[in-house]
Amino acid sequence: MADAGSVPQADVLAIAAHRDDVEQTCGGTLLRMAARGLRTAILDLTRGEGGTRGTAEERANEAAEAAKILGVGWRDALDLPDGNVENTYDNRLKIAGVVRLLRPRVVILPYGQARHPDHAIVAELGYQACFLSGLAKVQTGTEPHRPFKIVYASLYADVRPSFIVDITPFIEQRHAALMAYKSQYANQSAGGGLFVPEEEIRERTFAEARHYGLLAGVKCGEPFVQKEVGLVDDLTLIPVQSI
Repeated sequence: MADAGSVPQADVLAIAAHRDDVEQTCGGTLLRMAARGLRTAILDLTRGEGGTRGTAEERANEAAEAAKILGVGWRDALDLPDGNVENTYDNRLKIAGVVRLLRPRVVILPYGQARHPDHAIVAELGYQACFLSGLAKVQTGTEPHRPFKIVYASLYADVRPSFIVDITPFIEQRHAALMAYKSQYANQSAGGGLFVPEEEIRERTFAEARHYGLLAGVKCGEPFVQKEVGLVDDLTLIPVQSI
């Protein structure tokens, strides 16, 4: 983990269980935020040592390349065990320490409904860590900070999104970031029955983006769930699809 002196603050922090999760679920959104001049960051909780394909070292190099494509200012990984992420106080403290270093206004977490147990656990683990980060009496060596907003990337969940982010201008870059993980997505014998063939990845991911874009009246989109009720001051400023 980088020390406080070398860590830039972030406006938006995406937290995920595995290297390549962010690229799939909210990579286009990070690209859009960076294009708006916002500071973005990614925290991967595991290093990929338990995956069917690739090694932790390979995935670290691929994550660094993907981060460059996404334009994020900071990316790092914790040492939680791949495939056995647990919601413990120690793990919450590790994440809270990063939240305090980066001091994001918005945190993106995976949605709690997920096929992979790690993803489901990270939704609650990340939420509790953000709360812990704001408690003044919890000591991590850095000042308390609680994000203003937590949203959940819900691409793979069977749930109606609270809102969609238009990623149309960034769809090709998002795909390039995902394909930086050659150890995961290049055709190979390991995991052949589990992974989508390389030639189908583009078709599937673009189809998902078009589906969610259609819901919002744009070409390509990424879905998110917001659990809190929103407060509106001016009805004329609410961005909605035309009737």
